Amino acid sequence: MDFSAVTNFVGNMIYAALAVVALWGAFCVIVVWRRVGQTRFRNEEEQEAFLDSLDEHLTAGDFKAATEMCDQDDRAMSQLALLAVTKRSLGYRKIRTLITDRFQRDVLSDLEYRLSWVYTVIKSAPMLGLLGTVLGMMGAFGNLASGQKVNTVKLADDISFALITTALGLTIAIPLVISTAYINVRIRKLEDLVGVGMTRLLETFKAVLSGAHAGGEK
Repeated sequence: MDFSAVTNFVGNMIYAALAVVALWGAFCVIVVWRRVGQTRFRNEEEQEAFLDSLDEHLTAGDFKAATEMCDQDDRAMSQLALLAVTKRSLGYRKIRTLITDRFQRDVLSDLEYRLSWVYTVIKSAPMLGLLGTVLGMMGAFGNLASGQKVNTVKLADDISFALITTALGLTIAIPLVISTAYINVRIRKLEDLVGVGMTRLLETFKAVLSGAHAGGEK
């Protein structure tokens, strides 16, 4: 089989692989970005307003209203509060452990899993570009070593292919590196915000459950 035909075929495959990797990386970034946005409150003031309303229901012992309030909200803090309300019979310590584990497993681990695909793309794109570089240089040196008159057009095409694939690999990876850095900042803000909310929620639950226990002893 003609070596030139083989390199052309592999070159086209590399272009196709770079396109697929780029699309997959962009898709994963968008999914994670939206997921973080859907999971957190926009700011601490908005979360505090939610917790103020929740505290009123919990303090009044109206667990049904608290459940309905949380059930209509898909954000992490709301779902953790819903879990705490529905599992209140377990007691304060078990509720604290339960919602902490659930936040780590269902929210943070899910985001880390989605980000792992982006990191895979970041590593894969330059490697594909490097493979194209190696193939392009192999073609160029093969042309020079053929012992025949050098085909300058073919030589230029091989060198161009080597440079283009390298550039494409870096063009895909660099924006994804910047995107993941910013997403990680948003995840840390999410973690801090939910941590503050969980602390307040648990304090309220501790007071409510202690009051209920004291009331039962009277």
